[in-house]
Amino acid sequence: MVTPAERRTVIATWQRDLGVSERRACRWLGVRRASMRYQHKPDANVILRARLRELAEARRRFGYRRLHVLLTREGWYVNRKRVQRLYGEEGLSLRFKHRRKRRSHLRVIPTTPSRS
Repeated sequence: MVTPAERRTVIATWQRDLGVSERRACRWLGVRRASMRYQHKPDANVILRARLRELAEARRRFGYRRLHVLLTREGWYVNRKRVQRLYGEEGLSLRFKHRRKRRSHLRVIPTTPSRS
């Protein structure tokens, strides 16, 4: 049992088969009772994700900052950090070309002038 959903099913099975209360079953399994009542909420960003994908497809060189500007111009009232999170979750991140590393030059200590 790894996921909370699997734990919920085990607790429900214990309640049904063994006649154990929810409180006792949760205590045996080490689960908080609040997690038993949790109901998954559907993603509220489905439309925003779709629009972000469309904009990213049309303008491939734009990052999340520029796409955020385009969304606000279209009338979307959305936080920049939210756009950044959705941009990363959708896998739209740009690949950066790495600069070539320069060799480190050896530091040469100049010789002190000598009198001739």
